[in-house]
Amino acid sequence: MTPLGLLRHGLTQWNLDGRLQGRADPPLCAAGVQALQGMRLPKAFAAARVYVSPLARARETAALLGLGEILVEPRLVEMDWGDFEGRSRAEIAATGGADFAANEARGLDFRPPSGESPRDLQARLSPWLADVAARAEAAVAITHKGVIRALMAQAYAWNMVGKAPFRIDWRAVQALRVDDRGRPHPGALNIGLEQA
Repeated sequence: MTPLGLLRHGLTQWNLDGRLQGRADPPLCAAGVQALQGMRLPKAFAAARVYVSPLARARETAALLGLGEILVEPRLVEMDWGDFEGRSRAEIAATGGADFAANEARGLDFRPPSGESPRDLQARLSPWLADVAARAEAAVAITHKGVIRALMAQAYAWNMVGKAPFRIDWRAVQALRVDDRGRPHPGALNIGLEQA
């Protein structure tokens, strides 16, 4: 099994406002920068190969953590929220009513208009997981909430309906184990960043 750590990028103003970012590319806000300054990856992933989403907020996070050698990986880009991008969940629920509730109840098959479902996201990530497994060396991905939730759902066999079988601290690394066929399996949760 190949160790894989997942870390969400630092905070942006859109995160603080509760707006879905998707492929939009706002930078880290002052609070996001401050929270990452003087921090580094946990020792368990200190020598890991680092993959980073191409969006600026993920690349900024890698830079603030002092990660020099990174591989920008396009498949780690956030879920495409389509017409929902830039809006809050409350705004979407208020205007979408029963249709939104029915769509949300589809779990892995929830699809924003003109967007991507979590199942689509898992399919997009599958070849990348196979690449990670083939290298057979510890890896870390600095990526997005949608990506991490999709991979965690796959690892824990959760259909994204009802309460998740795990609790995520979005400021910490979530560890999975990837088998030789590129399938993720549960690992340690909420491994805190360390002082540099």
